Amino acid sequence: MQFRAPSTQTRKLLVALLSQRAQWQHGYDLSEQTGLPSGTLYPILMRLSDRGMVESKWEPSPHQGRPPRKLYRLTAEGAVYAIEHSRPSGAKWRSLSPGRV
Repeated sequence: MQFRAPSTQTRKLLVALLSQRAQWQHGYDLSEQTGLPSGTLYPILMRLSDRGMVESKWEPSPHQGRPPRKLYRLTAEGAVYAIEHSRPSGAKWRSLSPGRV
């Protein structure tokens, strides 16, 4: 499936997820890394999850009485997408590269 180029905010999130690709990350930590407010971050995470690029799971709280927290990480497809779109001018470069159809 073909998706449009990601927004600047989505690119920031993809870079943050890619930087620790194998590790599960909390939304709060991703917000701190990217500077994105929760009202921007979580809708992006949901869209990426709906597209199969991010997977999530619940982690029980180590503190009694606190709710579980959701963790996120890139899927294999999401990692490919993140690598492709985290380059400064990836789409332009690909279209200008010789031998590309």
